Amino acid sequence: MKFTKMHGAGNDYVYVNGYEHSDDWSVVSEKISDRHKGIGADGLIVAAPSDIADVRMRMFNADGSEGEMCGNGIRCLVSFAMSEGVISSNVNAVSVETGAGVLDVRPSYGENGMNGATVEMGEPVLKPSDIPVRLTDDSFPVIDYPLEIEGKRLLMSFVSMGNPHAVVFQEEDVSSFPLEELGPIVENHRIFPNKVNFEVVNVVSRNHIKVRVWERGSGITMACGTGACAVVVAAHLKGLVEDQVNIELPGGVLGITWSGEGSVLMEGPVEEVFKGEWVPQKI
Repeated sequence: MKFTKMHGAGNDYVYVNGYEHSDDWSVVSEKISDRHKGIGADGLIVAAPSDIADVRMRMFNADGSEGEMCGNGIRCLVSFAMSEGVISSNVNAVSVETGAGVLDVRPSYGENGMNGATVEMGEPVLKPSDIPVRLTDDSFPVIDYPLEIEGKRLLMSFVSMGNPHAVVFQEEDVSSFPLEELGPIVENHRIFPNKVNFEVVNVVSRNHIKVRVWERGSGITMACGTGACAVVVAAHLKGLVEDQVNIELPGGVLGITWSGEGSVLMEGPVEEVFKGEWVPQKI
């Protein structure tokens, strides 16, 4: 099975042409994502046919679970689909079917082809039962909800960008936060029926935010596009930022625009790492 390894701001996935290949993608994702015994990635993304858009994105986390949406992955998916010839190259806009609905991607081009994109990520979901979060009060938005985790009081803001996010703003540098320890506990907490993505945040200025991410099903990642959008939505609702914000993640910078209503826009890079052929070993 031929594949392409790509990343967007360090958020890396293995991409496969689902027009040509069919498999148990959940099992494949778990095997190839292993950074010691596989290709190594945050997960698997399959470009598949769609009846309602130019292409369909199926996204699988490193643990084999299927996710609704990946903001960094969708940019790379469009570039991959162009290189595979399943959609037209050098177009101004591409519609992509995802588990979070049909989203529009506007590619940007350099000397060597597509090098980035702006994605209309849709409107944020703020109602707890729709995110989903199990709370006794379903009023929204939910900002700075106190949750005790391992004796640490975390003030969480809840947003869905097609997948659920819990955002914590803090004064101490995010690099010192024990994300390896608390990330899996937050992800699997009983108030999140579908588990949750978890972001810890420093607001550097009204146009600059620093973020670390624990992604549901994958663990610590270098970047998360939907997470960056959720962070800006929560920061905007708290009155901490302007409409345009640069999100600094360990793997790079994403540009997020949100006026307080309507769709969130995300701009970021596309990078191809290498191509190869996956031949699983039978034991």
